[in-house]
Amino acid sequence: MSRRDPGFIASPASLTARLRAAGCVFAEEEARLLAASATSAEHLDALVERRAEGVPLEHLLGWAEFCGLRIGVAAGVFVPRRRTEFLVRQAATLLRESGQPLNAARGTRPPVVVDLCCGSGAVGAALLALSGPAELHASDIDPAAVACARRNLSPLGGAVYQGDLYDPLPERLRGLVQVLAVNAPYVPSAGIRTMPQEARLHEPLVSLDGGADGLDVQRRVAAEAPQWLAPGGHLLVETSLRQAPLTVDLFLRNGLTAQVASSEELDATVVIGRS
Repeated sequence: MSRRDPGFIASPASLTARLRAAGCVFAEEEARLLAASATSAEHLDALVERRAEGVPLEHLLGWAEFCGLRIGVAAGVFVPRRRTEFLVRQAATLLRESGQPLNAARGTRPPVVVDLCCGSGAVGAALLALSGPAELHASDIDPAAVACARRNLSPLGGAVYQGDLYDPLPERLRGLVQVLAVNAPYVPSAGIRTMPQEARLHEPLVSLDGGADGLDVQRRVAAEAPQWLAPGGHLLVETSLRQAPLTVDLFLRNGLTAQVASSEELDATVVIGRS
């Protein structure tokens, strides 16, 4: 069969071997996914070649699996990490336990949720899937991320804004936010060079670099959070286990309670504060 015949599918073993030689840990699974998304032999060959060059698998597929969902991910946009599923599950539990009534017929409203530094909007989309109806707002400073998040969240009724942290959010949300979920950049600037190539070269620096100690964005998030949270509302910030005590201190200095939740399985750490 001709190599140019769209019906040609390279053997799974050969695809896996190419990817494994390039250092892909899950080469067999990646080969399967790339083959399923290819529209022709040439397209498949190009996908495998780009993956071997270090392009994130999710950028090639156009989606990332997150909390059981397929989240659309465009080239140049931060890829949601599996560890961030822990942040979502903690936030979803708090929403369910809040007891805020959802009966519009009695004049009540769904809880207000904000996905700050939203990237693709994965956190917001997964929260809606896990916790039920909510008034979802999301923001990010990166235009490519905002465009991607709008494609993911607009069909769910979510509103996405472009701007720096809280700046683009509607003023009417002040004092109303029940859950403020934040996956802000927290890698110290000096640590960027040690990250995997696919992150360093293919994701925006603004989504990775947290400043000298990794806490620059977290400081700003914590400082303004009390103005936006409803009484008893929660701020959840993903961080590292090493940085968690510093993040806790940021929360306490801004009038929030603070506790650390962690998952050894996901290598995930979240600091949770309450207004």
